[in-house]
Amino acid sequence: MTVTAALVIATGVAATVIDIRRRRVPNILTMGVAATGLALALAGLGAVTVGGAAGGLALGLGLLLPAHMLGATGAGDVKLLAAFGALLGPGDVFHAFLRAAILGGVMAVGVALWRGRLRTTLYGTAMLVTTRSREVAALIEHPAANNRFPYAPAIALGAAMVALGW
Repeated sequence: MTVTAALVIATGVAATVIDIRRRRVPNILTMGVAATGLALALAGLGAVTVGGAAGGLALGLGLLLPAHMLGATGAGDVKLLAAFGALLGPGDVFHAFLRAAILGGVMAVGVALWRGRLRTTLYGTAMLVTTRSREVAALIEHPAANNRFPYAPAIALGAAMVALGW
């Protein structure tokens, strides 16, 4: 196993545990991993060049930022994908994002089924996508809606799959 894969897996496990317990991914973790990815690239020990690490960080940030602005993810999730981008580079962070999106969708359906809210959740999601309304986002994100779930596990698993060559 490469240093990059080990860091991605260790970070993913830590982020998952913290997100499940506290419903947040701390800055100390995401910023530390991003800095480590850039330092490894600078030292020539990472999987990507310095430009690749910076590009992966920027792309990871850019891929999830729109979802955060719509209220679909937390800021910690955005920073987690960006940190993985510093380790993986732009091409691999994009593939990690795609895997995380699929896994997150499967998780969302599973959570909605578990909570008996599948129809309501699908309707709210359709309204959010078609109207892009702040009011709809506020209704979906309202604590009484019971729609939130930790997304770091999906991001972590998607990044680990890519880091391991899956």
